Amino acid sequence: MTDRAPTVLAGLDGIRSDLEDIYKDLHRHPELGLQEHRTAKKASDSLRAFGYEVTAGIGGTGVIGVLTNGDGPTVMTRADMDALPVHEQTGLPYASTLTATVPDGTEQPVMHACGHDVHVTCLIGCARLMAQAQHAWRGTFVVLFQPSEENGDGADAMIDDGLTSRSPRPDVALAQHVLPYAAGYVGIRPGSFLSAADSLRITVHGRGAHGSMPQAAVDPVVMAAMIVVRLQTIVSRELAATTPAVVTVGSIHAGTGPNVIPDSAVIQLNMRTYDDATRTQVLDAIERTVKAECQASRSPKAPEIERTTSFPPTVNDEAPTRRVADAFAAHFGDDAHTIDLQTASEDMSEIPKAFGAPFTYWGIGGIDPGRYAEAAKNGTIAQDIPVNHSPTFAPVIQPTLDTGVSAMTVAALTWLGT
Repeated sequence: MTDRAPTVLAGLDGIRSDLEDIYKDLHRHPELGLQEHRTAKKASDSLRAFGYEVTAGIGGTGVIGVLTNGDGPTVMTRADMDALPVHEQTGLPYASTLTATVPDGTEQPVMHACGHDVHVTCLIGCARLMAQAQHAWRGTFVVLFQPSEENGDGADAMIDDGLTSRSPRPDVALAQHVLPYAAGYVGIRPGSFLSAADSLRITVHGRGAHGSMPQAAVDPVVMAAMIVVRLQTIVSRELAATTPAVVTVGSIHAGTGPNVIPDSAVIQLNMRTYDDATRTQVLDAIERTVKAECQASRSPKAPEIERTTSFPPTVNDEAPTRRVADAFAAHFGDDAHTIDLQTASEDMSEIPKAFGAPFTYWGIGGIDPGRYAEAAKNGTIAQDIPVNHSPTFAPVIQPTLDTGVSAMTVAALTWLGT
């Protein structure tokens, strides 16, 4: 890798301006999950121009490009494409002003609030560099652009649409995510990296009545309130202090007026865990708590507990992760780190799982280094640094893009021999 990476990355100076333009264009034109037609076309057109064999429309809007360059390993690299229903408040000259129709039929502002525009741009850049320097490596390089990561169904959509028969089987799969660290930072870790995530919709049933006559009712608002409070004891009282997990209630909806006790209440919550045993334990505790509170409140009907989305844990395979970590240390020096556990979630791991291939996934920083250093000095990172999904999350263009292109290229070249 140390001999090949500088040769391939030597072309970065010549494409940097093009990549910055691509990034700004993608940021201005975000698209929600399975609506990424414009983004997919930009990716497909780019890959064809670089000489890749392209298959588009996999799982709706997914794209793969294959560049075969002699005998050698097959490396798959992946970027997610979708944006979020968030109203951008960055003030950037290339900020999104677009809206889109969300599943409930309403029109909502859309923003690349999670950095997937960074991911797409960096993978396009890596694909171009690999195509320009085929004399420096051997093997098969697969570039995959995945839809609908935010909904947790994009990887499965591609797999269900025959991805494993439409792409060479990789010897390793690689992916990265921009995170709220200083730009230039690269962080990787073996084993658990991103959490599993499960979202639940819980409907509890009562008996409606006039607000002045609560004795005639079974109040689902009180029932829901007690459930919300009780759920907070799962992590604090049922898990060991060394076992990471999060249970967050993000939405409660009940009733239509101040003097009407409604018939039902709906609670929506999200949980994060890092292994199957803890995941099962927390899910069981949620179900037990909800049913017990309903029984205590004399609910006339059993609660309905529905899992609405589910993301697997991202657990990096040991051997490829160590291999990439060594390559990052050699290339990035002091900017290469062992990253902490992250409570974000991903569905990328479903793709290598479908192929029976190992994978590794890492993070890159996207925050202005000076701003990050000042916040770290003041102990105000949580208050001053916007995180993914924030309406003010705006990775600085450089050195974020250079770092992302370099990281993906360096990682791929640890397998693609000469």
